[in-house]
Amino acid sequence: MNQRVQPIADRLWQAAASGEPIAPVRDEIEAAAIGGDVMAAAYQVQQLISQRRIDAGGRLVGRKIGLTSKAVQKQLGVDSPDFGALFADMAVGDGEEIAWSRLMQPKAEAEIALVLERDLPHGRHTVADLISATAYALPAIEIVGSRIANWDIRLADTVADNASSSLFVLGTRPVALSRLDLADCGMVMERRGDQVSVGGGAACLGNPLNAAVWLADVLVRMGTPLRAGDVLMTGALGPMVVAQPGDVFTAHIEGLGSVSALFGR
Repeated sequence: MNQRVQPIADRLWQAAASGEPIAPVRDEIEAAAIGGDVMAAAYQVQQLISQRRIDAGGRLVGRKIGLTSKAVQKQLGVDSPDFGALFADMAVGDGEEIAWSRLMQPKAEAEIALVLERDLPHGRHTVADLISATAYALPAIEIVGSRIANWDIRLADTVADNASSSLFVLGTRPVALSRLDLADCGMVMERRGDQVSVGGGAACLGNPLNAAVWLADVLVRMGTPLRAGDVLMTGALGPMVVAQPGDVFTAHIEGLGSVSALFGR
């Protein structure tokens, strides 16, 4: 582990603990990069923070893929996916009110979640491998947030900050992949009945399974392959939407049903 990234991890940890966003960390990450590999340094920051959560009793339950939608990439000024860790204390029940104090600059986005029943240990995976390894899919809403002030992020910032993740909400009606066309499924997300985001499976790297294959391969190269039981948030199906206190978001995904996120005041 590159010890030069430890102070960056400490700053992000303190920002999350205090609820006070900090200035971007991309310049510090670039300076800490060994051999010019900025992304490796950014993921080391993420790993340090994840390990600190585990040491404090946190349970790793899966991964999220970020920046898979061209619309979201355009919003954030980046052009490649990233990933972050999901912990059990990040999970919120469908329709459960979320205390506003838990959030930092929150935004909501609709996604398809996959739950695995087999490990994915291969150096290179196929779509067939992902289909065989998936127990079922669920509709989901990811609540992203940033420890970086004013969402002034580039790829290194969001990678270090656990892919700008905060919480996730899963639907409760599992659906087998054999009953779905993930590429063609449409999505509409509403805020108290008003349409605020529209998209579909093709917005997620052409198909959410493509995003899952990408992540499975990356994690094997990093020595942390996906395992049976993992939840995999495959990426946004449409533009993210800024959340405000009292908002209620409901995502409707064709073939999967609906899931809702309620924000407290």
